[in-house]
Amino acid sequence: MPALHIVILNFRTPDMTLRCVETALREAEALDAGITIVENCSGDDSYQRLKAEGEARGWLDGRRVALIESDHNGGFGAGNNVGIRAGMPDGRRADLVYLLNSDAFPRSGAIAALIDHMADHPECGIACSRLRGDDDVPHDTAFRFPSAAGEFEGASRSGPVTRILRKTVVTIPQPDASRQVDWSAGASMMIRSEVLDRIGLFDETFFLYFEETDLCRRAALAGWQTHYVWDSLVTHIGSASTGMKSWVKMPAYWYDSRQYYFEKHHGRVGAMAATLAWVAGNGLWRLRCLLQRRDPETPPGHAVEMLRRSFGGKEVRKG
Repeated sequence: MPALHIVILNFRTPDMTLRCVETALREAEALDAGITIVENCSGDDSYQRLKAEGEARGWLDGRRVALIESDHNGGFGAGNNVGIRAGMPDGRRADLVYLLNSDAFPRSGAIAALIDHMADHPECGIACSRLRGDDDVPHDTAFRFPSAAGEFEGASRSGPVTRILRKTVVTIPQPDASRQVDWSAGASMMIRSEVLDRIGLFDETFFLYFEETDLCRRAALAGWQTHYVWDSLVTHIGSASTGMKSWVKMPAYWYDSRQYYFEKHHGRVGAMAATLAWVAGNGLWRLRCLLQRRDPETPPGHAVEMLRRSFGGKEVRKG
């Protein structure tokens, strides 16, 4: 049985994190697993509450569960890197690393399904779960890598364009079986330790968003596949730490991450092309909305922010 290291990142969601740990412990009962909770410098009483509850519930025994505190909030990737580097609570090296969001709750057999899938598919370096909301609505978690053509397709919101560029559409329709994908969501992601040994951990230049896309792309370049595992079902509330559901305008770090991703994998010219493709596609969408007297519902300043990063400054720092 492979040694499994479960990493759960907390940022201002201690009650949800406790529920997540309870669920993970239940699902890992028959597995050779240890859990590391990373308190990602929430700036509140999260660490104290997690420590008190962990001790009261008998979790923090140094064998199955460890609680560690990051000294800064470097974002999703950096926080998970803290947990991965810490290793399993009992000091052993893990064969598999399982990243589980604090707002994600594996259903019965979900973790074991990922382990079994990876055992049956040695070409799979990263395996991710099928996610549903707490309202049981499916979440899109099967994706292709972003590209200039994909940016144009997504921004145009046009049926004919989508049919022509169907092989570049980023979001893959809900799969009805396990399959290879380019990348998937990091809310429930299992990674072989040998993959991380070869490609490195998360690139901490990404504060939030695009970090798992980058990780899966680096794995693919190293010869490893990413799989969407249908049999691994996880309830995911989504945006519990970021508050994304209530955003009116995208935060600066989203634009920074997007720009960095395209520069890192497509070069400065490729990043410019991706932004111009998005602007062109959005122009088609806005023209259609004008003719139909509809609100385009584009976040305010969206195009300006992307153009400013692509054309208005120096190349984004590489991590």
